[in-house]
Amino acid sequence: MDTSLFFLINQGLRNPFFDSVMSFITARPYLPFVPFVLYFLISRKAPIRESLLYLSICLIAVGVSDGVGDILKTIFERPRPCQVLDGVNLLIGCGRSFSFPSNHAVNAFSLSAGLSYFFKGAGIPLYLIAGVIAFSRVYVGVHYPSDVVFGAVVGVMSFFAVCSIYNWAKENIKTQRLKSIFLLTTITLTALRLFYINTGPLELSADEAHYWEWSRRLDLSYYSKGPMIAYLIAFTTWLMGDSSFAIRFLAPIFLALSSILVYKLTKDISHNENVAVISGLLLQITPLFAAFGILMTIDSPFIFFWTLSLYLFWNSVVSTHPTRGQGSKRWEDSGLQTWLFLGIIVGLGLLTKYTMAFFYVCAFLFILFSREHRRWLKRKEPYIAFILSLIVFSPVIIWNAQHEWVTFKHTAGHVYGGGQLAKTFFGFLGSQIGVITPLLFFVVIYGAVKGFLIHRRSSSLVTRHSSLFLFFFLAPILGFFILKSLHGKVQANWAMPAYITAFVASMWYFFARERIKKGLKILLGSAFAMAVFVTVISHYPHILNLPPKMDPSSRLRGWKELGVEVGKIYNGMISQGPVFIFSDSYQVSSELAFYTPGKPETFCVNLGRRMNQYDIWGGWGELPGRNAIFVKIGDTDFPEELREAFDSYEKQGLIVRRNGRILREYSIFKCYGFRGLTMRALKGY
Repeated sequence: MDTSLFFLINQGLRNPFFDSVMSFITARPYLPFVPFVLYFLISRKAPIRESLLYLSICLIAVGVSDGVGDILKTIFERPRPCQVLDGVNLLIGCGRSFSFPSNHAVNAFSLSAGLSYFFKGAGIPLYLIAGVIAFSRVYVGVHYPSDVVFGAVVGVMSFFAVCSIYNWAKENIKTQRLKSIFLLTTITLTALRLFYINTGPLELSADEAHYWEWSRRLDLSYYSKGPMIAYLIAFTTWLMGDSSFAIRFLAPIFLALSSILVYKLTKDISHNENVAVISGLLLQITPLFAAFGILMTIDSPFIFFWTLSLYLFWNSVVSTHPTRGQGSKRWEDSGLQTWLFLGIIVGLGLLTKYTMAFFYVCAFLFILFSREHRRWLKRKEPYIAFILSLIVFSPVIIWNAQHEWVTFKHTAGHVYGGGQLAKTFFGFLGSQIGVITPLLFFVVIYGAVKGFLIHRRSSSLVTRHSSLFLFFFLAPILGFFILKSLHGKVQANWAMPAYITAFVASMWYFFARERIKKGLKILLGSAFAMAVFVTVISHYPHILNLPPKMDPSSRLRGWKELGVEVGKIYNGMISQGPVFIFSDSYQVSSELAFYTPGKPETFCVNLGRRMNQYDIWGGWGELPGRNAIFVKIGDTDFPEELREAFDSYEKQGLIVRRNGRILREYSIFKCYGFRGLTMRALKGY
């Protein structure tokens, strides 16, 4: 029906007059709105400042609706009629973007909805103009009727969503100014991150591609991590298709929710709106956390589960203040339901990242060393929560029992890894300064330490408890990884949960005071500005144009080109029989699985490496007799072991360049007649 209606409009209504008019309108869709905008400004139906504000809201709504349209295009991936249908009367360029929805219709109806909402009396002509613009997209041959109809709905809904936020802010900013600013900033940054994910230059990281591979083979657990990340990606890709946007969709949402939880926790601890707002926004602007508002690795949901667990533990234990008056010994007990919820969330955190186990340690140390809270060791609620968290975590135990406890062997390898003391310790210290940014790192650590020293001597019992709570959810984690760095490598993100409470403690120290000295204001402002600058620059690496070896983002580029090239080779070989694709690196195998057209199953050969998830999946026994494509990073020879496994091979190189520099070089081998292969013994876990 959609195609029939398309041809009725595109062919049946064809005439020279419509050809000229529709081509003109579709190329200049903004022109019909100009007279209305000028009339609204000149007629002074509203004060000029108010009119400009309304126009700004309309333009913001158009920007939002345009971004939503772009996102929906990548989800549905519908080709344009001029790309797939014969006999289309194409009056303009066909375009390279997808068809559904029509962004011309989206934007036209969004603007019409806005102008008619704020400036009464022009609704009918405005919507008629939007309808003509939408109609023109079908007439010139670049969209189906359903593209423009759905686009109209998206445009109107986008405007009213923006308008609702504006009305909410207008009402609340008078009574809750800082809270409103915090929420608006968080919502805006989340929307910008979603738009960036859809349009930005960064491809999937190797870990993201590997977790997506997990999501195609759902299980109770996996070799190196729990199953939560696979379940989350499986859900979003089921909902929106196998795209990088779908994979990363939840990352900015998790970061936004984490910021809100930090805000609420800080507000409860400090009873100071300034402290709460700044602490919550630090998660948004600090490079360490901001990265996981874009990348959907295990740290994105882990930050959320850790922060929610902190908030629940606070409400279960620490915030059970004296009923009235801080000198009272009578305490309010939190309900069992909060403890049950805490147990579930800690369990989900463990399914996400095993670092969540530190929560047990930190919570136990706080209860043990806080005299007033030691009574919880004799209560049933903490033990029920603990047992419940283990029940939630039990799929990992069951899976490992079926797979020779490989996860525990892998994790033990991290704990007991060796290294040069100076290199590993100073490497860890440098990485922390780098991911937090130098000034902010100094400010946060200094403020957290000073805050603890001052607050622990407070006359307020609640303040002392709050300070102890923050200390025990900071010091044990940071201390452990400092000690670990003395004899092994520690990744920059491993100590991340410590900084959540460090942010709260330090901002409580700096901003709870009535007056901040000018020098301290400059220092804090500079620290925040540096963090924002580094975070923004990291999203657009081409600005600095660093050499690939100095640019961490280079690891997130150059994979699409590899996938396209391997896809071409695959299509050329498939006529000779079945073909499989493999590498000796799980990172390359995962990227190939995602970026090769058709998203084929890939394999990872063991040529002397430690174990990975591909070894558990196996599948090599079904491959003899097939041809293959083998990919290695760098300009390398065909491995000796593989020469004996194939009848013949041909080498083909691929060099990916950015800004005149070599980003990455690949060796691609076309392999014929797979005979089978005896895998080497694994070097480790």
